[in-house]
Amino acid sequence: MEFENGRALVIGIANYRDVPSLPEAVLNDARDISAVLQTESLCGFAPSKVKLLLDDEATLTGIRDALAGLASEAKESDTVVIFFSGHGARIGSGALETSALVPFDCAKRNLQQSTIPEREFSSALQSIKARRLLVLIDACHAGGAGQFKSDLGGEVNFGFGEKSLDRLAQGTGRVIIASSRASETSLVLGGARNSVFTDQLVRALKGQARTAGDGLIRVFEVFNFVSEQVRRAVPGRQHPIFKASDLEDNFPISLDGGGSKSPATSPLAQQEWRDLENIMADLYPEGPTDQAIWTRAGGDVSRLSLAGTGRAKWFAALRTLKLGGGGRGMTRASLIEASLEDYPHHVELLALRNESAGQS
Repeated sequence: MEFENGRALVIGIANYRDVPSLPEAVLNDARDISAVLQTESLCGFAPSKVKLLLDDEATLTGIRDALAGLASEAKESDTVVIFFSGHGARIGSGALETSALVPFDCAKRNLQQSTIPEREFSSALQSIKARRLLVLIDACHAGGAGQFKSDLGGEVNFGFGEKSLDRLAQGTGRVIIASSRASETSLVLGGARNSVFTDQLVRALKGQARTAGDGLIRVFEVFNFVSEQVRRAVPGRQHPIFKASDLEDNFPISLDGGGSKSPATSPLAQQEWRDLENIMADLYPEGPTDQAIWTRAGGDVSRLSLAGTGRAKWFAALRTLKLGGGGRGMTRASLIEASLEDYPHHVELLALRNESAGQS
């Protein structure tokens, strides 16, 4: 099968012309993401719809042209994935801080004219018509952490700021996932082919993320797998982050195992969990802490990952619940009952309660 509506731009820059170099793993990251996306038995992107830019191909002009190409070719029905691994530059401080992507040919003495500032990158993303857009940014590498002098006066920090990520995430159906917090670095373990972040991302795309078994990998499923596995690999040292401002759908980003469905999956049971997720995100839009619903249902919010939008928080919380976590007194039935205390005449909640009772 082919993931017909998938398009991708994959960028990896390690050997910069005028700023410090990055580990070879940066190029491996880009190569491996490009390869797994194009593998027919895995993600199923058509090779003609995956563009890979490495080192001197990823110049300022090269990146701008590739983004313009996505804007002219992508349709509303498409899913677009953009992966960038290289230097980011944090410019300014406090409320005035902004970030920029650093191309191969960046001139550190002419930073304003030789980088892609946040505002330009955001505008380029807005020009892409696809209703589903995932941007993966790995721009704070341990191997290149530091500062450099620029024409802007003073020193410029490497990395990508979280405020900039928030601003980039503005827009319907747009998701930004970054490899680490701005205060952290993206780690490469000794002798590893890939960064810790991209190693887990590749594993997720190869089918290790927990999915619905319907032949598709969705955006929350990828983030939850990567986030959990990175934290396990380097405890307390790196935390991937998720940003989205207007996300109504846990949208598919690729095929799962070439589109093969899992016979062990119960479509009815999976649909009931999705229905519950949609209801919870609608009734409690801030997430499981909204109106203390998780606690009132017998759960322990300290056991949850509460990053991202309310919908992202609900997806992660219900995934934890499915796996038997979330608190000793927490069950799917107790969550439904606690919600019915607030909304006793909610037709869909009542239907889910009846379906659960019929299965017990």
